[in-house]
Amino acid sequence: MKTRLLFLFFLFTANLFAQLTIKVTAIPSSTPANSPIHIAGSFQGWDPADPNSILADIGGGQYQITINPPIGIVKYKFTRGSWATVEGNSSGGFLPDREFNYTGGAVTTEVAIAGWEDVSQGSTAAPNVHLLDADFFMPQLNRNRRIMIYLPPDYGTTQKRYPVLYMHDGQNLFDNATSFSGEWGVDESLNDLHAQGDYGCIVVGIDNGGALRIDELAPWFNTDYNEGGEGKQYVDFIVETLKPYVDANYRTFSGRNYTAIMGSSLGGLISQYAVMQHQTVFSKAGIFSPAFWFNDPEIFNHSANTPKSASMRIYQYAGQQEGNGSVVADVEQMEDVLLGNGFGVGELYKSFNPDGEHNEFYWREEFPAAYKWLFAGLNYSSTDNTGLQAFRVYPNPVDSVLYLENLPDQPKLSYRIVAMNGRTAQKGKLNGKGILVDKLPAGTYVLNISSNRRQIASTKVVVN
Repeated sequence: MKTRLLFLFFLFTANLFAQLTIKVTAIPSSTPANSPIHIAGSFQGWDPADPNSILADIGGGQYQITINPPIGIVKYKFTRGSWATVEGNSSGGFLPDREFNYTGGAVTTEVAIAGWEDVSQGSTAAPNVHLLDADFFMPQLNRNRRIMIYLPPDYGTTQKRYPVLYMHDGQNLFDNATSFSGEWGVDESLNDLHAQGDYGCIVVGIDNGGALRIDELAPWFNTDYNEGGEGKQYVDFIVETLKPYVDANYRTFSGRNYTAIMGSSLGGLISQYAVMQHQTVFSKAGIFSPAFWFNDPEIFNHSANTPKSASMRIYQYAGQQEGNGSVVADVEQMEDVLLGNGFGVGELYKSFNPDGEHNEFYWREEFPAAYKWLFAGLNYSSTDNTGLQAFRVYPNPVDSVLYLENLPDQPKLSYRIVAMNGRTAQKGKLNGKGILVDKLPAGTYVLNISSNRRQIASTKVVVN
């Protein structure tokens, strides 16, 4: 009898402390006044109007509720009392189910509601954020993608050239109206820094591929998830197609010392791969909350075994609340790997936020510090900025045959002529001194020269 009572006591106390508190730290300013916020999920039958699932207003624009779910994955969404008023992303679009891995005990998790499906929100992008192309062709992946570009405030009033930062998940960089769960505020941060005297930087934001995001941002295929493996082609697109286009159409410092790549989560994974794989193109990388685990051990082996050929700067950031500390551990491991591969202490920087979680709010907070460290000390008066080997093409503009002089003395030279829409117009081997271009439509192109499939030179060409 005593044993049974003791068992019931422990069962009661276990249930007493088996509580998950979900705290909403922010709601959209467009939320109707006095509108109750409900939670609907797998633990209560997905009832969007359950009167027992209304969050308590705890003041300061914050709300919370405590539930007693079973151990395991808890799926849920917030509503204002119906599925017609369910939460959405910051532009009012569809938001997938939220998930939380509940392991038992008294736990609190903090989230923010970005938008509602029935309440649209306007763009928050600064005026100097522009659409580069709504459907830029990615020949390496045979698909199209929206590309945004941020130009410094003085771009239109000076003849300055600027360094360039390439960033992934472009939907989340500049605009709440397109972001999944809030924006990085890259445009606001850089505009503020420019007003304080910063030289300025062009930022190219590449939208993720939605359902193809994991495939494109993971360099190696993950057999457990049955996804990934297109990261090489994605980075090749940036290096071989997008960057030459940007350099040909905007006033950039195109050399490696002035070129950086940055992203979070899987974007951090692919940025680490890119900066090691293409050291002649990138000299800097911002690695935020990296999902190294998705391609472990491949990303650590790649970073250890790819010889360091030039000076670099790599800024790593992680929140200590991410993955129960596993992301911090991965950052520490990567630092050890890079130090073992010849990196100096001054080439690496790591930042850990004790309160940091895996979301845009914390990445937005960290971005200015990462940007300033990565781009510190650059010489903007340099004329030798390309980082690519010098060669001459003539005549330019050209009618029929384009001649090349001072070609690099390297093996297996090939060329690729890329149109301004990103598509490859012509390609082939460089066996002589000329390229026949009489079949190309009149227009502006980018001529890329490669050796053993690695780009070593680039220039703009005009066909009459």
